[in-house]
Amino acid sequence: MYDNPNIERHPLQPFLPQNAQILMLGSFPPPKERWCMDFFYPNPQNDMWRIIGLAFFGDKEHFVEQGAKTAALKEQGAKSGFRYEEIVAFCQEKGIAIFDTAQAVIRLQGNAADEHLEIVEQTDVAALLQRLPCCHDLCCTGGKAAQTLAEILHCAVPKVGEYVETDFVGRTIRFWRMPSSSRAYPLSLEKKTAAYRRMFETIGLL
Repeated sequence: MYDNPNIERHPLQPFLPQNAQILMLGSFPPPKERWCMDFFYPNPQNDMWRIIGLAFFGDKEHFVEQGAKTAALKEQGAKSGFRYEEIVAFCQEKGIAIFDTAQAVIRLQGNAADEHLEIVEQTDVAALLQRLPCCHDLCCTGGKAAQTLAEILHCAVPKVGEYVETDFVGRTIRFWRMPSSSRAYPLSLEKKTAAYRRMFETIGLL
Protein backbone atom coordinates (compact mmCIF):
# COMPACT_ATOMS: atom_id res chain seq x y z
CA MET A 1 0.00 0.00 0.00
CA TYR A 2 2.94 2.34 0.69
CA ASP A 3 4.66 1.88 -2.69
CA ASN A 4 3.07 5.16 -3.79
CA PRO A 5 5.82 7.80 -3.41
CA ASN A 6 3.18 10.46 -2.70
CA ILE A 7 2.08 8.75 0.50
CA GLU A 8 3.42 10.45 3.60
CA ARG A 9 3.51 8.68 6.96
CA HIS A 10 3.10 10.57 10.22
CA PRO A 11 6.46 12.08 11.23
CA LEU A 12 5.81 12.12 15.00
CA GLN A 13 5.18 9.49 17.65
CA PRO A 14 1.98 9.85 19.69
CA PHE A 15 2.47 11.98 22.81
CA LEU A 16 0.85 9.87 25.54
CA PRO A 17 1.43 10.88 29.18
CA GLN A 18 0.31 8.06 31.49
CA ASN A 19 -1.86 10.49 33.48
CA ALA A 20 -3.66 11.79 30.38
CA GLN A 21 -7.36 12.51 30.81
CA ILE A 22 -7.83 13.85 27.29
CA LEU A 23 -6.48 12.89 23.88
CA MET A 24 -6.40 15.78 21.40
CA LEU A 25 -6.52 14.75 17.74
CA GLY A 26 -5.86 16.88 14.70
CA SER A 27 -5.77 15.71 11.09
CA PHE A 28 -2.07 15.67 10.07
CA PRO A 29 0.98 17.95 10.53
CA PRO A 30 1.90 20.60 7.96
CA PRO A 31 4.93 20.12 5.69
CA LYS A 32 8.18 20.07 7.69
CA GLU A 33 9.41 23.39 6.31
CA ARG A 34 6.61 25.10 8.22
CA TRP A 35 7.66 23.67 11.58
CA CYS A 36 9.33 25.66 14.34
CA MET A 37 9.59 22.64 16.68
CA ASP A 38 9.38 18.84 16.56
CA PHE A 39 5.98 18.62 18.23
CA PHE A 40 2.32 18.97 17.43
CA TYR A 41 0.86 22.21 16.04
CA PRO A 42 4.38 23.33 15.05
CA ASN A 43 3.46 26.04 12.54
CA PRO A 44 3.89 29.52 14.08
CA GLN A 45 0.81 30.59 12.10
CA ASN A 46 -1.32 28.00 13.92
CA ASP A 47 -2.84 29.37 17.13
CA MET A 48 -3.23 26.20 19.22
CA TRP A 49 -0.50 27.11 21.70
CA ARG A 50 -1.80 30.68 21.89
CA ILE A 51 -5.27 29.30 22.68
CA ILE A 52 -3.82 27.05 25.39
CA GLY A 53 -1.74 29.90 26.81
CA LEU A 54 -4.76 32.18 26.94
CA ALA A 55 -7.03 29.52 28.44
CA PHE A 56 -4.66 28.41 31.20
CA PHE A 57 -2.52 31.48 31.86
CA GLY A 58 -4.55 34.41 30.53
CA ASP A 59 -1.71 35.15 28.10
CA LYS A 60 -1.72 34.17 24.43
CA GLU A 61 2.05 34.74 24.33
CA HIS A 62 2.79 32.34 27.22
CA PHE A 63 4.25 29.63 24.95
CA VAL A 64 5.41 31.98 22.18
CA GLU A 65 9.08 32.65 21.52
CA GLN A 66 9.94 35.69 19.47
CA GLY A 67 12.06 35.10 16.40
CA ALA A 68 11.66 32.43 13.72
CA LYS A 69 13.98 29.48 14.32
CA THR A 70 14.64 28.32 10.77
CA ALA A 71 15.67 30.00 7.52
CA ALA A 72 12.59 28.56 5.79
CA LEU A 73 10.28 30.15 8.35
CA LYS A 74 12.11 33.46 8.12
CA GLU A 75 11.64 33.40 4.35
CA GLN A 76 7.91 32.93 4.94
CA GLY A 77 7.87 36.02 7.16
CA ALA A 78 7.38 34.17 10.45
CA LYS A 79 8.28 36.37 13.41
CA SER A 80 7.86 33.87 16.22
CA GLY A 81 8.11 30.24 17.27
CA PHE A 82 7.04 28.20 20.29
CA ARG A 83 8.71 27.17 23.55
CA TYR A 84 8.95 23.43 22.96
CA GLU A 85 10.24 22.33 26.37
CA GLU A 86 7.64 24.38 28.27
CA ILE A 87 4.84 23.02 26.08
CA VAL A 88 5.89 19.40 26.60
CA ALA A 89 6.27 19.90 30.38
CA PHE A 90 2.85 21.57 30.57
CA CYS A 91 1.13 18.75 28.67
CA GLN A 92 2.87 16.16 30.83
CA GLU A 93 1.78 17.89 34.02
CA LYS A 94 -1.81 18.49 32.95
CA GLY A 95 -2.28 15.07 31.35
CA ILE A 96 -2.94 16.14 27.78
CA ALA A 97 -2.17 13.49 25.15
CA ILE A 98 -1.82 14.50 21.51
CA PHE A 99 -1.79 12.80 18.13
CA ASP A 100 -3.71 12.94 14.83
CA THR A 101 -6.52 10.97 13.21
CA ALA A 102 -4.40 10.03 10.18
CA GLN A 103 -1.31 7.82 10.15
CA ALA A 104 -0.68 8.24 6.42
CA VAL A 105 -1.92 10.78 3.87
CA ILE A 106 -1.45 12.14 0.38
CA ARG A 107 -1.15 15.92 0.20
CA LEU A 108 -3.19 16.91 -2.84
CA GLN A 109 -1.91 20.51 -2.78
CA GLY A 110 1.29 20.25 -0.75
CA ASN A 111 -0.17 21.69 2.46
CA ALA A 112 -2.13 20.52 5.51
CA ALA A 113 -5.48 22.09 4.69
CA ASP A 114 -8.32 19.66 5.42
CA GLU A 115 -9.72 19.82 1.91
CA HIS A 116 -6.31 18.95 0.44
CA LEU A 117 -5.61 15.85 2.54
CA GLU A 118 -6.48 12.36 1.34
CA ILE A 119 -6.31 9.97 4.28
CA VAL A 120 -4.67 6.68 3.33
CA GLU A 121 -4.57 5.14 6.82
CA GLN A 122 -6.58 6.15 9.87
CA THR A 123 -5.01 6.13 13.32
CA ASP A 124 -5.74 3.14 15.56
CA VAL A 125 -7.43 5.19 18.27
CA ALA A 126 -8.39 2.07 20.23
CA ALA A 127 -4.70 1.16 20.54
CA LEU A 128 -3.88 4.65 21.79
CA LEU A 129 -6.61 4.47 24.43
CA GLN A 130 -5.28 1.15 25.64
CA ARG A 131 -2.14 3.08 26.58
CA LEU A 132 -4.17 5.83 28.31
CA PRO A 133 -6.09 4.16 31.17
CA CYS A 134 -7.39 7.47 32.61
CA CYS A 135 -8.59 8.96 29.32
CA HIS A 136 -12.33 9.35 28.75
CA ASP A 137 -12.30 12.48 26.54
CA LEU A 138 -11.32 12.76 22.88
CA CYS A 139 -11.03 16.19 21.33
CA CYS A 140 -10.85 16.90 17.61
CA THR A 141 -9.28 20.18 16.57
CA GLY A 142 -10.63 20.47 13.05
CA GLY A 143 -13.38 19.41 10.68
CA LYS A 144 -11.60 16.58 8.87
CA ALA A 145 -10.31 15.19 12.18
CA ALA A 146 -13.85 15.23 13.58
CA GLN A 147 -15.27 13.44 10.53
CA THR A 148 -12.52 10.83 10.67
CA LEU A 149 -12.96 10.21 14.39
CA ALA A 150 -16.72 9.90 13.98
CA GLU A 151 -16.06 7.12 11.45
CA ILE A 152 -13.71 5.40 13.89
CA LEU A 153 -16.13 5.70 16.82
CA HIS A 154 -19.23 4.96 14.69
CA CYS A 155 -21.10 7.99 16.02
CA ALA A 156 -22.30 11.43 14.94
CA VAL A 157 -20.03 14.45 14.66
CA PRO A 158 -20.73 16.91 17.52
CA LYS A 159 -21.53 20.54 16.88
CA VAL A 160 -18.55 22.87 17.16
CA GLY A 161 -17.77 23.56 20.83
CA GLU A 162 -19.87 20.61 22.05
CA TYR A 163 -19.52 16.88 22.66
CA VAL A 164 -21.40 13.63 22.20
CA GLU A 165 -21.07 10.56 24.41
CA THR A 166 -20.41 7.14 22.93
CA ASP A 167 -19.17 3.74 24.09
CA PHE A 168 -15.79 2.71 22.72
CA VAL A 169 -13.25 0.09 23.86
CA GLY A 170 -15.33 -0.56 26.97
CA ARG A 171 -15.46 3.08 28.08
CA THR A 172 -17.92 5.91 27.92
CA ILE A 173 -16.13 8.49 25.79
CA ARG A 174 -16.91 12.18 25.43
CA PHE A 175 -16.11 13.16 21.85
CA TRP A 176 -15.50 16.92 21.63
CA ARG A 177 -15.46 18.94 18.41
CA MET A 178 -13.45 22.11 18.99
CA PRO A 179 -12.94 25.05 16.64
CA SER A 180 -9.90 24.68 14.41
CA SER A 181 -6.81 26.51 15.64
CA SER A 182 -5.96 27.38 12.02
CA ARG A 183 -6.24 31.07 11.25
CA ALA A 184 -8.25 30.08 8.19
CA TYR A 185 -11.11 29.10 10.53
CA PRO A 186 -13.42 32.17 10.75
CA LEU A 187 -13.60 32.71 14.52
CA SER A 188 -11.66 35.07 16.77
CA LEU A 189 -8.90 33.79 19.02
CA GLU A 190 -10.92 34.84 22.06
CA LYS A 191 -14.01 32.88 20.97
CA LYS A 192 -11.95 29.82 20.12
CA THR A 193 -10.31 30.05 23.54
CA ALA A 194 -13.70 30.29 25.26
CA ALA A 195 -14.73 26.98 23.66
CA TYR A 196 -11.51 25.25 24.69
CA ARG A 197 -11.76 26.70 28.18
CA ARG A 198 -15.25 25.25 28.62
CA MET A 199 -13.98 21.85 27.55
CA PHE A 200 -11.00 21.88 29.91
CA GLU A 201 -13.22 23.08 32.77
CA THR A 202 -15.71 20.25 32.14
CA ILE A 203 -12.88 17.69 32.18
CA GLY A 204 -11.46 19.21 35.37
CA LEU A 205 -8.13 20.43 34.00
CA LEU A 206 -9.01 24.08 34.62
